[in-house]
Amino acid sequence: MADYDVIVIGAGPGGYVCAIRCAQLGLKTACVEGRETLGGTCLNIGCIPSKALLHASELYHAAGHDFPKMGLKVEKPSFDWPGVQAYKQSTVDGNTKGIEFLFKKNKIDWLKGWGAITAPGEVKVGDAVHKAKSIIIATGSEPSALKGVEVDEKVIVTSTGALALGAVPKRLAVIGAGVIGLELGSVYARLGSEVTVVEFLDQITPGMDLEVCKALQKSLAKQGLTFILGAAVQGATKGGKGVTVDYRLRKDDSAGSVEADVVLVATGRRPYVAGLGLEAVGVEMTERGQIRTDAHWRTNVSGIYAIGDAIAGPMLAHKAEDEGMAVAETIAGRHGHVNYGVIPGVIYTSPEVASVGETEESLKAAGRAYRVGKFPFMGNARAKSYLMGDGFVKMLADKETDRILGCHIIGPQAGELIAEVCVAMEFGAAAEDVARTCHAHPTCSEAVREAALACGDGAIHA
Repeated sequence: MADYDVIVIGAGPGGYVCAIRCAQLGLKTACVEGRETLGGTCLNIGCIPSKALLHASELYHAAGHDFPKMGLKVEKPSFDWPGVQAYKQSTVDGNTKGIEFLFKKNKIDWLKGWGAITAPGEVKVGDAVHKAKSIIIATGSEPSALKGVEVDEKVIVTSTGALALGAVPKRLAVIGAGVIGLELGSVYARLGSEVTVVEFLDQITPGMDLEVCKALQKSLAKQGLTFILGAAVQGATKGGKGVTVDYRLRKDDSAGSVEADVVLVATGRRPYVAGLGLEAVGVEMTERGQIRTDAHWRTNVSGIYAIGDAIAGPMLAHKAEDEGMAVAETIAGRHGHVNYGVIPGVIYTSPEVASVGETEESLKAAGRAYRVGKFPFMGNARAKSYLMGDGFVKMLADKETDRILGCHIIGPQAGELIAEVCVAMEFGAAAEDVARTCHAHPTCSEAVREAALACGDGAIHA
């Protein structure tokens, strides 16, 4: 008899959710985690602490800029950076302790340490070898390295160091205009940093709807972020007065540089699989360094599965969670499923950006006929009362069937509003279905309905 039915390696969103679901389905489960706390990158040094800083900086900015417009009188706002950091840490602690409670509640053994697969069905943690019928790799990802830029997590930092700077830098250079770079860049811009974003491509947030990208860049530029696009970073040199980031513009190969006190390297992430012993047991990898899996998250080695950032697909916590639940159900003899066409993405800047499904660019490339329904938040009463009338909802529907193919939102509560569209798409709804559904007034969600109406005979308030 095996020690366990399932051993999950990694306690991030994919791993801990998978372990809980396995236990709920009656499988004797253990989870391997070497950190002092559960929750992985997301809860400890990623999604959760960054959202705490985003929230605090947004309120600080509102106190200084929006309160007077509302007739609210306060002294000139200031912030206590150690206090902000303490608030961030309290948010992290509350969440990680919650996961530990859930493990105890579901009778999941936490195998503390770093795990390695020594043979099919065997995981070594420290000096102990544990046996399991099934092993699930959920080890997540780590920041990608950039040639010529040596990270020290003090003045040249990844997202990990950027969340725990000793002080707000006067000048911050961000390499990479993806989600992480823009979110953290906007935090420090609101707190007074001069932020310059250097991006290799000719647009920010690669892969997102181009119209939304342009609107977001315009909004962030108004907030003080400077963008240098189409620039290939050559290196970063530390000196007595900070760091110099050298780059060359791709259009003409001209050279340029940015002077900064801190440089944030936000050029993406790569699977974290070091030390797992995958090569020794024969687990196949892709050319991009991901673990190769089939449609049921199985590797080529019997009894070994993989999910989350370690395999192909978007590196999103909720994608990993869905895969974690699905693989647990598969192992338990049920039918696990993930609809990869309905996985939302959110950028937690201000304004927020959220998207799901196809973009106009992808539909054009596929030659698919579609309709566009757009509605500006300036026509939404609730958004205007928030002083957040910028932005819009953009819904894409099949020209013949009216089935919703995608939706893109830039504006207040975008990350919450997109969930309605995800549910609609999961059930194969038409834009008319959303348009004919009563939405409470006044809410920002009415903008989604108006965009759906715009796919047909037209929006009411635009």
